[in-house]
Amino acid sequence: MDLDIASDGAAVVRIIISVIYSLVCALGLVGNLLVLYLMKSKRVWKKSSINLFVTSLAVTDFQFVLTLPFWAVENALDFTWLFGKAMCKIVSYVTAMNMYASVFFLTAMSVARYWSLASALKGRRRRPLGCSARGVAAVVWFAAASAALPHAVFSTTFTVSNEDLCLVKIPESNGTTQFWLGLYHSQKVLLGFVLPLAVITSCYLLLLRFVNTSSAKRRAEVTKSVTIVVLSFFLCWLPNQALTVWGILIKLNVVPFTYGYYTAQVYAFPVSVCLAHSNSCLNPILYCLMRREFRKALRTLLWRWTSPTLTAIRPLTHSERPGGDQLGGVLVPVQVPEPPAVVFYPPGVVM
Repeated sequence: MDLDIASDGAAVVRIIISVIYSLVCALGLVGNLLVLYLMKSKRVWKKSSINLFVTSLAVTDFQFVLTLPFWAVENALDFTWLFGKAMCKIVSYVTAMNMYASVFFLTAMSVARYWSLASALKGRRRRPLGCSARGVAAVVWFAAASAALPHAVFSTTFTVSNEDLCLVKIPESNGTTQFWLGLYHSQKVLLGFVLPLAVITSCYLLLLRFVNTSSAKRRAEVTKSVTIVVLSFFLCWLPNQALTVWGILIKLNVVPFTYGYYTAQVYAFPVSVCLAHSNSCLNPILYCLMRREFRKALRTLLWRWTSPTLTAIRPLTHSERPGGDQLGGVLVPVQVPEPPAVVFYPPGVVM
């Protein structure tokens, strides 16, 4: 009877997670496509390292959410994989690669944001973007593709109780399979969470130090922005990474396998994966719509869609303020009945 109740509870959890995956996929597609639309002007990402990383982040998160329907079906069918061995490798690799790329671009954006504000407040004139940020973006993609290679090599379908499962299966070699799995999961924790979180937190703490000399209103805005960014990343990824660390300790024979770990894997681990995946839906909101020039661009876009009198909309542009960062601005639409005056809203320091 207890087993039946546990089985029913696990089934309910799987169905709820599948529904959440579907919602996250829909919101992620809309959010990331909206960001890419707002960033469509080539001058935006060519002249600002932050905007280049925002665009790259939207691309990787867009690719990431495209894999969610596969995992939603897998969860709904009690982890049965219906799509064959080739799709198991492809979907697993794309998921892992874009997970790493998303985290790496978030880290690069935190460094770029700190450098942008530090340069502006110190009165330095930064050199144009050139190829440096594009080079960093290329390195990020290469690093993400390399870090996810074990998924491309070892992901496969494995039959258990006449059901095909899609998992990472390292070939048996003198009983060291669990050890190598533990090392790979350790890489995921270090490269995908610990080191990026340390860099992001350090950059934003240094950024807060710089704004201590600015106005109280500006300091409050920056503090709120930093708190939301760091906490969202931390809270979305911490449960999954904590359970992963627990599994690593078991694989390395540091702690024994217990019923508590089994229960956590059945109930908590799928929820933690879903929560971590939802970070890709939140990224466009946190890193784009929290910035003033993007909020103004979104209002302009919605104004264009809802008002029949609007005939034109200008995309995001850039201006370079002496001694500061190259900043984005927004041009509001031109109305047909009114004189063709276009108003430029300078956004201030990009945060």
